[in-house]
Amino acid sequence: MSRVSGAMKRATNVSLNAELIVQAKELGINISQACEAGLEQSIRATTAEAWLAANRDALESSNDFVAQNGLPLARHRQF
Repeated sequence: MSRVSGAMKRATNVSLNAELIVQAKELGINISQACEAGLEQSIRATTAEAWLAANRDALESSNDFVAQNGLPLARHRQF
């Protein structure tokens, strides 16, 4: 479900492959909804990539610590 569900809609112009539009219409696909879903997916992926890039050093440092010292609370694990 969209994080911006219920958000105001704004008309925009996009250029799409003409054959894809024909196929979508034949299949009864709502082109606006499909475009919005694809855009939301792209935003999520790009946001995740940016977060990983911004936090790469911290993640690598944490992974190195665990590789050298093991999990800090491993002795308390019940399994």
